Amino acid sequence: MSLHLQRDLDELKRDVLHLGSLVETSIGNASVALKDRRPELAEIVFADEVLINEKEVNIEESCLKILALHQPVAADLRFIVVVLKVNNDLERIGDLAENLTARAVYLSEREPLAAPTTKINGMFITIRSMLKDSLDSLVKLDVDLARKVIAQDDGVDQINREMYDDFRTLVAADGSMVEQATSLLSCSRYLERIADLATNISEDVLFMVEGEVVRHRGD
Repeated sequence: MSLHLQRDLDELKRDVLHLGSLVETSIGNASVALKDRRPELAEIVFADEVLINEKEVNIEESCLKILALHQPVAADLRFIVVVLKVNNDLERIGDLAENLTARAVYLSEREPLAAPTTKINGMFITIRSMLKDSLDSLVKLDVDLARKVIAQDDGVDQINREMYDDFRTLVAADGSMVEQATSLLSCSRYLERIADLATNISEDVLFMVEGEVVRHRGD
């Protein structure tokens, strides 16, 4: 590998980590906005979303430039292909953080739900851990950490299913709270989708390191 290619790949890795850090921060702010009813955090999340979108475009351009200039092969080529996919997944997670924050603002302006938000808070903790671990597995090429993230996805899916049961219970008990309950259910769905995207990143790590394609497997 040429020194120029190695330099560009190292810079690309730093850029992806920076993008991941921006996304992690947005998820954290969305969590606090929802849990503590702090709509003022929306301005920060929305401003960071602009930066996330700009960073995503820059990373894609860097990948295409490296492909054109260096024509990498084997492991280097797989790395760039994975970065392109991870880049897109992180941008979509940023969009979902924005959606979560919008729901948090809506809920903060209305009467609080009587139901506990333990499940939602637990989902936030899990998906933030999944996102961090998926990015760490990418940087460290750690397939064990990647598989740990993939295994956690089923738990998030289960909580999301339980939220639908909670929704029906809430609405049956107090029909006037249907809009708030629907917004909380939307938050659960957004979090479940973030977990899916973190899982995608981990699956891409397995592909990059082992050449193993694990998506679409029934097990």
